[in-house]
Amino acid sequence: MPDFQNPVAFLLLLLIPVLFVLRYIGFFSRMSFVAVISDWAGKTFEWNKEGRRFASVLSTVCGCLGFVVAVVALAEPVLYRQERVYTSRGTDILFVLDVSPSMAAKDIAGGTRIEAAKKSVAELVTQNQGATFGLVAMGGEASIVVPPTIDQKIFMERLEAVEIGSLGNGTAIGTGLATAVYHLSSSVAPKKCIVLITDGENNSGEIHPETAAELAQKNNITVYTLGIGTSGSVPIEYFDAATGRMYTGYLNSNFDPSVLRLIAQAGGGRFFEIQSLSDFSLALSVIIKNQNVVQSYHSKTINFEFYDKLILLSGIFLMLSWIIRRIFLQEFL
Repeated sequence: MPDFQNPVAFLLLLLIPVLFVLRYIGFFSRMSFVAVISDWAGKTFEWNKEGRRFASVLSTVCGCLGFVVAVVALAEPVLYRQERVYTSRGTDILFVLDVSPSMAAKDIAGGTRIEAAKKSVAELVTQNQGATFGLVAMGGEASIVVPPTIDQKIFMERLEAVEIGSLGNGTAIGTGLATAVYHLSSSVAPKKCIVLITDGENNSGEIHPETAAELAQKNNITVYTLGIGTSGSVPIEYFDAATGRMYTGYLNSNFDPSVLRLIAQAGGGRFFEIQSLSDFSLALSVIIKNQNVVQSYHSKTINFEFYDKLILLSGIFLMLSWIIRRIFLQEFL
């Protein structure tokens, strides 16, 4: 509900009923006379009574709306929103997201695995403003996409921009974990964790996943693993930006989750099996609960003023009223 900094301006609305009363009693009546217009042996002049009456009413309504909106603008409406400003460091969470072609398999809520991952991660980020989030993309190679940051807008934009197959066809889990460890090892956050989201086994890279997980634990970083996807024959379709070709077909999905369990165990975390969006939400909620820390903050009030938008809307209504009367009704006075 908006607050008004100048509510006295609403008294101007009394001018509307006053104007209609004065018009009703004839205060604004014009001098008029009857004129008969006809054309000899031609068609008699026709007056489009209904159409002009509707246009006249529409013009009046637009004029009144323009005046009302202008009065509301003069009352200076303001919306207030409370925002938390954290004064202490929260948890650092770095996602390692598999972007290999198999993540284009469509077996999670009718969509692809990577779409489900992006959606679930985005929901987690928006609901936890105090934490710091980062993103590593992992395929045949691994690359940091977003270093740990509190800027949710930047994180969301780069998360959405991640594409299937952008880092090759393999799954270098060890390299992805090692990249994440490198970017978290120097962090002074009270808690740090890596969330690995993948649908396959390690088949690329020179670093063993368990070695990377043990390295993470030595740096006080907890590793959680999420194995996403169902077993069996799964439809798959994705566009390979490197070749410019569209690939469609079926994927024989049947990876061994025991590897991901060993990685989570070596990293002091936990393994989650993901076959639906609800599984995703549950796993991420458990992770954020385990990694939650108490933070100090203060509230900041943010004001949203929309005076200029109301003035523009008022001008549109008044201009529409003028156009109807001047052009359609041809009233010049």
